[in-house]
Amino acid sequence: MKSYSITTLNEFIIQRQADFPYAKGELSRLLSHLGTAAKIVNKKINKAGLVDILGESGEINVQGEEQKKLDVFADQTFISALQASGEVCGLVTEENQEIITFDDNLSLDAKYILMMDPLDGSSNIDVNVSVGTIFSIYRRVSQRGHRAETGDFLQPGSRMVAAGYVVYGSSTMMVYTTGKGVNGFTLDPSIGEFCLSHPNMQVPEAGNIYSINEGHYINFPDGVKKFIKYCQENDPETNRPYTSRYIGSLVSDFHRNLIKGGIFLYPQSAASPNGKLRLAYECAPMAFVAEQAGGRASNGHQRILDLTPESLHQRTPYYVGSLQMIERLEEFIKESE
Repeated sequence: MKSYSITTLNEFIIQRQADFPYAKGELSRLLSHLGTAAKIVNKKINKAGLVDILGESGEINVQGEEQKKLDVFADQTFISALQASGEVCGLVTEENQEIITFDDNLSLDAKYILMMDPLDGSSNIDVNVSVGTIFSIYRRVSQRGHRAETGDFLQPGSRMVAAGYVVYGSSTMMVYTTGKGVNGFTLDPSIGEFCLSHPNMQVPEAGNIYSINEGHYINFPDGVKKFIKYCQENDPETNRPYTSRYIGSLVSDFHRNLIKGGIFLYPQSAASPNGKLRLAYECAPMAFVAEQAGGRASNGHQRILDLTPESLHQRTPYYVGSLQMIERLEEFIKESE
C-alpha cells in the first residue's frame, strides 16, 4: 500500500528555519501566526451567507472606499494576531491611515514590521467570488526597544524578507516566499492545517492569459492599448489570441496566472492617473512572489521592487506575471512614448 507524507505549514517553516540564521525563530513564528489568523478569517468568510457579515459596514476607509463588514473583521483579526505574536513592532494595513504600533516590551524589541491588505477584492464577497489577503515582512530600520517609525515602512521592496498571500476560494491556499522560492499550502479542513500542496511554484515564462478591466480601455495609455490588441490578434506561432480572464481581485487573478501563466494589468487612467493599486502592501509583495517564481513585475518602466514608496498608501500602475509577457508589454509602452 502506498504511503503519503503530509507536510504542514508549521513543519515546513521549521524545516526552512536554517535558511535564516539571523532570525533565531522569530520569522518562523511570525509566519505561523499569519497562518493562524488566516484560518480564522477563512472560517468567517465561509459563514458569510449564514451570519450578519455581508454588506457594507457604514464606514469609509483611508482610500475613500466604503468598507465591507468582512474588511473590518479581517483587519481586526490580523492586527490582534500580530500584536499577540510579539514578533512585529508595528504594521500598516489598507484600512488605516497611519501606522499601527505596539508598545508592550516584547513588541518594542521586535525585529520586524508588516504591511498588508487584510481582504483584497472584498467587493466580491457579496457575490461569492474568491478574495484574498496580501502581506509583506521587512526588518525594521529604526532602533529596537522603541516604537516603530514611518521610515520603517517606506523601504523598497528589494529589502523584503518575506511576502505572500492567502486566497479564500473553492479551497483556501496560503502561498509565500522568503526569497528561497515559492511554496503553496492548501488548508485541509478535516485537520485544520495548511498542508504543502504546491512545492517550488514556477510561473510559465510565456503565458496566454491577460487580466485587465477592459471596460476602461478608452482611458488606457496607448502602449497598453496596443498590447491588448496584440493579445487579441490571431497568430498560431505565438499561441494568440490570448484568453481574457478578469476576476477583479488581485489575489485571485494573480494566483490563476501564477499557476497557468499570464499577465495582470492595472494601468493608470484618467480616473486614476497614478494607478489604483497600492505600491507598498499590494504591488510589492506580489512582485516578490512573482520574481521568486520566475516572473516579473513592473510599473511599465521600472522593476516594482526597485521603487521606494514616498507615502504609506502610494499608488502605482502595475503589471505582473509571466516574464515574456511583461517584456512585450514594456516594449509597447516604450514604443508609444
